[in-house]
Amino acid sequence: MADRIFLSAPHMSGNEQKYINEAFETNWIAPLGPNVNAFEEELATYAGTEGAAALSSGTAAIHLALDLLGVGKGDVVFCSSLTFIASANPIVYLGAEPVFIDSEPETWNMSPVALENAFKETKAAGKLPKAVVVVNLYGQSAKMDELIEICDRYGVPVVEDAAESLGSTYKDKKSGTFGKFGVYSFNGNKIITTSGGGMLVSNDTEELKRARFLATQARDQAKHYQHSVVGYNYRLSNILAGVGRAQLEVLDKRVEEKRAVFERYVEGLGDIEGLEFMPELEETTSNRWLSVMTLNPEMIKVAPYDLIDALEAENIEARPVWKPLHMQPVFDGNKFYAHAEDEVISEQLFATGVCLPSGTTMTIEEQQRVIKLIRTFLQIL
Repeated sequence: MADRIFLSAPHMSGNEQKYINEAFETNWIAPLGPNVNAFEEELATYAGTEGAAALSSGTAAIHLALDLLGVGKGDVVFCSSLTFIASANPIVYLGAEPVFIDSEPETWNMSPVALENAFKETKAAGKLPKAVVVVNLYGQSAKMDELIEICDRYGVPVVEDAAESLGSTYKDKKSGTFGKFGVYSFNGNKIITTSGGGMLVSNDTEELKRARFLATQARDQAKHYQHSVVGYNYRLSNILAGVGRAQLEVLDKRVEEKRAVFERYVEGLGDIEGLEFMPELEETTSNRWLSVMTLNPEMIKVAPYDLIDALEAENIEARPVWKPLHMQPVFDGNKFYAHAEDEVISEQLFATGVCLPSGTTMTIEEQQRVIKLIRTFLQIL
């Protein structure tokens, strides 16, 4: 059996050990420390925001963002449906109800049409959402101008879930910087990693200060341990922040490499009728965290799961597109707004999509092996 080709394996820069050693040499092992402070400053500078708060996960960052926005029991929060469940779970943590918004075909992200319909209906019912969580899927930015305009018109803040889109841009502005809060993830499979970790970014430095307070168990200023509100244990380790600093140094290089992986797939498979790749919206640059394609069932008589199984048989990891959250058993009964009455884009993408191996540690020869196997399985030589 050939060596395994992973979907998106971590890729070390070679400089991580320097920052880790500094943490050990200075005994800054606990959460907080020089690496945490520097990682926050460096990430904020890269993103172009006034500040950042380093946290234990992207999920924690979404949770804190919603908490800071006052989301609580009985509230409603609109959320993209085509995403990983971590985008919506924090809504439930706070006792609120997620309402799911469909995708649109040009970005696969939140549909402005569906969002507008959701706002009109909830306003008529007298209960607007407390916040809107907009996800940038697989590195591609949503239509932020349209979405922000709608949310501003109704006076509802946006949390931009850029967990998958660090390094991407929308009209020359960094992904994750359009809402009241932006969220990044440094999970092991992301474009850069701290093993596990996340970052909350914002131009509101007072709210970020509040986020750090809540993330360190909300301990009041006192000699003894005093707590006036419920907090969380959400701060990032100084050691892991050191890993993040080294990873951030090569982020732009990783974006170039991810995009090169995507282009090789297009070159190797793009001639197949009925096979289409995830689009890139005009005036945006996707980090192409994952290279994703769809198989038109009217032209290709191979189901995505069959292709995924065939690749797995050759020790190659591929996955389906995210199962929309409105289809998940845990959210059975939650309200969902489709892109059109007769067109549910997120469900179409789930039924036809395949996420291909996209790691920057994958060699060109390994990628050519993946391409050859796909072509053979689809019986196109």
